[in-house]
Parts: sequence; structure tokens; C-alpha cells
Amino acid sequence: MTRRVLVVDDDASVRAALAQTLELADLLPVTAGSFIEAKDHISQGFPGVVLSDIRMPGRDGFHLLEHVQGVDAELPVILLTGEGDIPMAVRAMGEGAFGFLEKPCAAADLLAVVERALKTRALVLENRRLKAALEAGDAAARMLHGTSPQSEALRARVRVVAGADAEVLVSGAPGAGISKVAEVVHLLSPRAKAGFVKRPAAGLDRAALLEAHHLAGGGSLCLDELGNLGGEAQFALLELLEQGGAARVIGGTNADLCARVDAGAFNADLFYRLDVMRVRIPSLAERPDDIPVLFRHYVAQAAEQAGLSAPEVTPDVIAGLMAQDWPGNARALMSEAMRFVLGVGTGAGSEGEGDLGLTEQMARVERSLLEEALRREAGHASAAAGRLKLPRKTFYDKLARYGVKPEDFR
Repeated sequence: MTRRVLVVDDDASVRAALAQTLELADLLPVTAGSFIEAKDHISQGFPGVVLSDIRMPGRDGFHLLEHVQGVDAELPVILLTGEGDIPMAVRAMGEGAFGFLEKPCAAADLLAVVERALKTRALVLENRRLKAALEAGDAAARMLHGTSPQSEALRARVRVVAGADAEVLVSGAPGAGISKVAEVVHLLSPRAKAGFVKRPAAGLDRAALLEAHHLAGGGSLCLDELGNLGGEAQFALLELLEQGGAARVIGGTNADLCARVDAGAFNADLFYRLDVMRVRIPSLAERPDDIPVLFRHYVAQAAEQAGLSAPEVTPDVIAGLMAQDWPGNARALMSEAMRFVLGVGTGAGSEGEGDLGLTEQMARVERSLLEEALRREAGHASAAAGRLKLPRKTFYDKLARYGVKPEDFR
């Protein structure tokens, strides 16, 4: 997470005061008393920003700015200036500083500039990550967003499945993005240069199935909502698979196909033939920490599509999103992002999700804060309690109330 601030000032009391201000805003200050100390923290991809005094003995803030730009020209540097240093600060802006503040400055002014710099840095690092993934040809990293352990596991599973040239069954709740996962499986497979054909299973007869299979050629045929495939088409598909058809079949389903087989509503031989490699997409309810990441991505995407500037996604908006169940999953979150960009949505969730009372909504937000603190402290409960400024007993009581286990975050 891009929340780190390298604080550089030769005055120990000033350093301590700045660090305290940043800590109270839930930021992660790293302090240094000189250029020599600071340079050891500065690297390509530093996950934060630099806040430095201009006037320091020896190598000053200008020298630090020059060094930072030599290491990573997109690493924001905010300079602190004394009363008589305004011309110097203007010069620094011309040389690439992100901003400057006159000492002493109010905490609100300091935090506003630092937050803008952190957002800029986060965007830079995310763009670099996406570019690297694109250049590496990793469609899983490029197309399946989320930073939770569940999302990491999903990407890892998709990579494994893609390399096995066998039929695939992708399952997930409505709106989970089954067809996207199927496409990623195809793009990561040896068949990526051939066609990817997607068809809804409902209403697909024998002739249409054979035509789609032919179009896919040596590529992949994705049949969405496989449980809705008619009886005749099921037999036709089974015949294709038994004959060793040229296209790889990827089935997608929101339904429990095992239950349908037991009920005699789906061909058992076809199910077991397709159920070779499984991919299950976790719902948003299982990975709530991905909600802010996905929402910001969808907001940026929607703003680009609409030709509008992306509105700021504030903590209040995120809190409202986190308080919802999102039974419509990624599709519902994407729709909410579009409404948000168009100014008719506030991240309050989809239809039917506003029935929660205030107590339930607050409980969900509280749980998300507990989990986020544990994640940031790698499962160390005492450190997480300190981050939330809670007595350890109170913290443990809350963990027990929500069934949250610190060891799950280690």
C-alpha cells in the first residue's frame, strides 16, 4: 500500500512532530536527519513520497531532489521552506518538486499535499505494474484485479489451469465475471493465438453448437451458463469431446451442476467430461478487501468510457461500499461505478442492499477496519491494536465478536 512518507529534516524535534502528524493520519513515516540517511531509503518503486526540508547542513533539499529524480523521476518530493525561502521553493518547483509548504504549516495543509502526492504515486506504481504485466503477457495480472489472498489464489489457479490442455469448468456467483476468467484461461494457454468464441448455452441447438466449435478452430469455445444447455446440445457436445474436437471447451456456470446431475437435469457423462480442471471465482462477500481496489479501477474505466474526469473516491464512499453484501458481485460494483462517475450514484450499493440497519452497516465497516489493520501488520494482533489505538483486550473482544483470526493474515 502506498502510504509511506520519507521525512527528511536535520531538526529532531521537527522530524518528530511531522512524524506524529503523519501517524495520526494513518500514514507510515520513515525519518531521516540528513541526505546521507535519506538516500538509503530512496529506490526505484519506493512505495511512498518524500517530505524534506530545503535548508539542511551539507547536502540540502535541492541535492536530495536531484538525487531522487536520478533514481525515479516519478517519485514525488514535497519541500518544506522557511519564511525567506519562497524564491528557492519556486525554483524547486521548476526543477521538478511536487509541491512546497511554508513552515510552520497547519496539519490539514500538510496532509492535503501529502495525500495528493500519495495518490499520484499510487497511480504511477499501478500503471507500471499493469505495463509490466502487459509486457510479460500475463493476462491474469492484467485482467483479474484485486489484492486479497483470494484474488492472488484465483490468478494462480487460472495460470495452472491455462497450461493444462484439458476441458475447464469455471463456476461463480452471478456477476462474478465467469466469461472474463474463461478468456484469461484462453489467453494464457498455448491456444492463445487461435480464436476465442463465447456463446450463451441457453437456446444453443446442435447446429449452432457445431458452428461455434468450428469457428473456435484450434482455440477455445466458452459456453456460458452451461446448465441451460438443452438435452440435444448436451449430447452433441459430449460427442465432440469424445471425438477429440479441435477446440478446447470452457464451461461457465452459476448453478450447482452436481445437483442438476443428481436431479437428472444435466447429462452426467458430459459433466464429468467437462469437470477436469475447475476454477471457482470467490464472491465479493468472501474478499471484501478487493472492493476499494475494484471500485477505483471501475471508476477510472467508466470515466474514460464516458469522457469525464474521474471523481474522487473518498473514505466515506469506500465505507458505504464496504457496508454492502454485493450479491451482484463485480457486475453490480461496475454498474455502481458508472453511476458514481455520472453523478447519480454514491457507492451505496445495488438494489436490495439498502435494507440493512445502521447497526449492521457499522458492524461491517468495523470488521473491515479490523481486517485491514491485521493485514497491514501481517497478522500481528498487538501491532494492529496499536494502529487502531485500541486497548488489546478491546481489540481481541472485537476479533472474537466477528470471528476474525489474526493467523489468517500472516
